[in-house]
Amino acid sequence: MKYMVLLCDGMSDRPNAALGGKTPMECAKKPLMDSLAKTAELGMCRTVADGLKPGSDVANLSVMGYDPLVCYTGRSPLEAASIGVDLKDTDVALRCNIVTLSDEENYSDKTMVDYCAGDISTKEAHEIIKTVEEELGNEIYRFYGGVSYRHCLVVDNGTTDLGTMTPPHDISGRVIGEYLSDSKNAKPLIELMKKSYDILKNHPVNLARRAKGLNEANSIWLWGEGKKPQLESFEAKNGVKAAVVSAVDLLKGIGICAQMETPEVTGATGYIDTDFEGKAAAAIKAFQDGADLVYLHFEAPDECGHRGEAQNKVTAIEYIDSRALKPMLDYLNSCGEDYRILIMPDHPTPLCIMTHSSEPVPYLLYDSSEQKSGASSFTEASAAATQITVEHGPDIMEKLLKKM
Repeated sequence: MKYMVLLCDGMSDRPNAALGGKTPMECAKKPLMDSLAKTAELGMCRTVADGLKPGSDVANLSVMGYDPLVCYTGRSPLEAASIGVDLKDTDVALRCNIVTLSDEENYSDKTMVDYCAGDISTKEAHEIIKTVEEELGNEIYRFYGGVSYRHCLVVDNGTTDLGTMTPPHDISGRVIGEYLSDSKNAKPLIELMKKSYDILKNHPVNLARRAKGLNEANSIWLWGEGKKPQLESFEAKNGVKAAVVSAVDLLKGIGICAQMETPEVTGATGYIDTDFEGKAAAAIKAFQDGADLVYLHFEAPDECGHRGEAQNKVTAIEYIDSRALKPMLDYLNSCGEDYRILIMPDHPTPLCIMTHSSEPVPYLLYDSSEQKSGASSFTEASAAATQITVEHGPDIMEKLLKKM
């Protein structure tokens, strides 16, 4: 038996005026998902437990079968694992976005123009982070380059008692002052953010981007603090070998911490311009190399939700269906053995709020050896109509593996 999770990050949504009162899942032409829905189990899954923030860290841990209430220690430590940072038990890691802020004189008066600095390239971003490390790094603060706008700060002998370190994608278009933590412990970190603006505003990378009319990477933004994670091996926990295919450090970090294979995919960007076919090919190779389960993750719907790009979110779902699910089904159908597919988002990223929300998400669970009475399409409404709900998010992996 082969198992595949097709994780469409942030795919579920709410009816949107720009889409004629429909959701992106309802608008998207996704014939393969809809075909599977006809003989699959559809339902809703609560991936974010009460009291937890609806981040991709918490939600993807749930889908992978790990209870965040037990094992979650913060987002950034998982990302740090992905980029090869070996954390000490006394270290605290933080996500270090590079963002675009407006140009008001006082830092707190600036507006969050773009949480990802125009989807900056990794090459440009590493030049930015290199300068930040040279100017602000020391025996206490160490900056590490990641992918695109996503990077890492490690604080020696740090604390996670920082008040509220707001994710930048939660405050797009807002003045940042009221979202800067006023915790005494966070004050040195806020000072690093302020200093970074002065360092980066005329950085050569930004001068070049300014000349091209692109959003500049003119500040770091720190959030997602946490300590070294401890995850049980996925294989030891579930009895199957697994791999994670993703463009995102967070997902690869979870995979590394859970001792899953995490292949690199050239051209995987985490946005709608990602190499969909390349990621499917990597998933197929993971199966060929001995994986029993592949967790194939696509970030694009989530990024489009954060940017309020309604049509791009529809297109992202269509691309996943035609350019990734199709080759995966072709491969699985050619293997001559039974397989099970779980298709779902980790959390909603509604276009109307441009950030994550906590409500349950739709799932589709297809078994090639079973024919259930499903629905005509895979949407939020069709999944909710079944009145099947997985209340404890980590149980969804148990259902996929037929352990419950």
